[in-house]
Amino acid sequence: MPASAPSRRVVLAGTAATAALTAVPFLPGQALAAAPTATAASAYRWRNAVIGGTGFISGVLFHPAVRGLAYARTDIGGAYRWDDRTARWTPLTDHLGPDDWNLTGVEAIAVDRTHPNRVYLALGTYTQSWAGNGAILRSDDRGATWARTDLGVKLGANEDGRGTGERLLVDPRDSNTLWLGTRHDGLLKSTDRGATWAAVTGFPGSPSATGQGVTFLVAAGRTLYAGWGDGDGTASAKNLYRTANGTTWEAVPRQPSGTAAKVPIRAAYDRYTHELYVTYANAPGPGGQSDGSVHKLCTLNGKWTEVTPVEPGGTAADGSPDTFGYGGVAVDARRPGTVVVSTNNRWAEIDTVFRSTNGGRTWTSLKDTAVLDVSETPFLKWGGDKPKFGWWIQALALDPYDSRHIVYGTGATLYGTRDLKNWAPQIRGLEETAVRLLISPPVGEAHLISGLGDIGVMYHESLTASPSRGMASNPVFGSAMGLAQAAANPAYVVRTGWSNDGNGAYSNDGGKTWAPFKTQPSIAKDAPAPIATNADGSVLLWVFVHSDGTKYPAHRSADNGATWSEVTSFPKGATPVADPADPTLFYAYDTDTGTLLASTDSGRTFTARATGLPSGDSQFKLVAAPGRSGDLWLSTKGEGLHRSTDGGASFSKVTGVGASECLGFGKAADGADYPAIYQVGTIGTVTGVHRSDDEARTWVRINDDQHQWGWIGTAVIGDPRIHGRVYLATNGRGVQYGDPV
Repeated sequence: MPASAPSRRVVLAGTAATAALTAVPFLPGQALAAAPTATAASAYRWRNAVIGGTGFISGVLFHPAVRGLAYARTDIGGAYRWDDRTARWTPLTDHLGPDDWNLTGVEAIAVDRTHPNRVYLALGTYTQSWAGNGAILRSDDRGATWARTDLGVKLGANEDGRGTGERLLVDPRDSNTLWLGTRHDGLLKSTDRGATWAAVTGFPGSPSATGQGVTFLVAAGRTLYAGWGDGDGTASAKNLYRTANGTTWEAVPRQPSGTAAKVPIRAAYDRYTHELYVTYANAPGPGGQSDGSVHKLCTLNGKWTEVTPVEPGGTAADGSPDTFGYGGVAVDARRPGTVVVSTNNRWAEIDTVFRSTNGGRTWTSLKDTAVLDVSETPFLKWGGDKPKFGWWIQALALDPYDSRHIVYGTGATLYGTRDLKNWAPQIRGLEETAVRLLISPPVGEAHLISGLGDIGVMYHESLTASPSRGMASNPVFGSAMGLAQAAANPAYVVRTGWSNDGNGAYSNDGGKTWAPFKTQPSIAKDAPAPIATNADGSVLLWVFVHSDGTKYPAHRSADNGATWSEVTSFPKGATPVADPADPTLFYAYDTDTGTLLASTDSGRTFTARATGLPSGDSQFKLVAAPGRSGDLWLSTKGEGLHRSTDGGASFSKVTGVGASECLGFGKAADGADYPAIYQVGTIGTVTGVHRSDDEARTWVRINDDQHQWGWIGTAVIGDPRIHGRVYLATNGRGVQYGDPV
């Protein structure tokens, strides 16, 4: 996996400033008293631009009583249901809107063996002070509809420990009773199918504000087991508890201890042999693990046996330390003593899945004979010749109706096999990309070029198949930070992002192939940020912002990146915007001071124009209307939408827009002389995705309450060749595109 700065896959540092980089809710916009309201939603069909997975799959759960039914959870992209007949995942939480942005991460899933249509989700992405509390969703129709209970505690589906076992469990003795393990608030219990919850008294684990708390809940017959992630590895610090009656909890006797058994990650019970398998590591993961082990407990006599396939700490083939922990574990419901476990965070020798058919006495590494077919999702080659077997393997599941059907999650996909040898992504319908940047070219094969978190830039020659070129290479990026196209020379495209092999590149064929800039400013490797190119592609402006928020001077190049010079008058950290009609004009909006600055000398110098505009939020966005000089639109969240028709000398507030998160343009409607405008925001009192075909005088909502996708305020853009088509960036549900029905 290419090097990248902390991305939305990585646990946030816990500051409000960091939170703003990935997910921020709509501010409550105040509509003007005489403002028009949005018209009723226009019928649109919404689909994903297919990439295939792209994010961390934190858990997969096969239903024990229904053939071909499974559920998957992700760290920020919601939950999905698998249907074997269609070989496709169906998203289950797209109805969550902007106010519920913190609920798009799924901490845990539970199913009911005796009621096959019931499914439960524990939602909550972050536990920091700036994030809201978690919630429980419960369904009687496999996730088609939901009832909701808001919790009084926070859950952390995108924090350390997000790949541990299911923290939600239906009690095998009573389908009305559910258990929920939390990170910082102990163990909770519901006796009315999740409608209400209360803390469990007498549970031995002592929660803290910074710990992992309960790492999994699993049933072994009628006995419940709870993993505890806050032990220190010593024999006196217990990390596995059980209850036989649902009332009294105790530490499991003679449980493993030591660094390699510090944190219990997952557990699985073999009902034929009465053995509970537990994987351990020295940290909750998915990152930061360097030691681990696998043990099994005979629940009949209390005997523990270590069954670790390979002890971490050896020497890899390249001479580096072979450090890792253990992650997933699953047992074969049809074959006693057959179990699979996964390594996790094994970078030197690459993670693998081990399989045993004799209760862990001997193991076979399935990676060693694996044949990987990623032709359906070519990006998994990461710019190389072949894909990896995987990394960050904590989600691991074995089909209870097919002993040779195993799936495992990685940091970017879900691999599956039906014969223990041939593996391919089992990912159709599951799209988890955090999208940062969008371009819809006016000409060329692709109608979409996307800049993405973790997986760089992609050229979408088709919207219904994963890009055939995979990730843009030369160089390959981790997270993309900048993407721009010359308005009058669309063959010229530039991109910036995180990489060890250069942080900027250009294309002369519309984004199909790339070459790195010959040079780059020294700060680029540590703080790559947005880039702009002027209308004819002769000038570049590149800005730099470190992941800790530190802003650095912008740099300019007039020779395609061969040389760079500092632009001292450009506001540090602002996003440069090129005038689409005049190559001598650039604009920048200083969100610190609420000032619009402009350059009339191709980006050499900038001077202030309009002042006194909304300030204080780095996510305010300035865009220029295509084909026009000086026609600027400024989205300022709850402070509305503002427009300038004189190159930023003055702005007027657009009436009727209570809040504007982001805005873009597409092909004009038949008979219209102004491009269609697409906006994520609030019109009157209606929040959603809106389109205007009459220069923002009236708006129509084009999404609906079942298609909201949580936080969608990063980017929206229309197709310049197809009226009505719009592309929308989500934070964990990929690129959504909509067409009028």
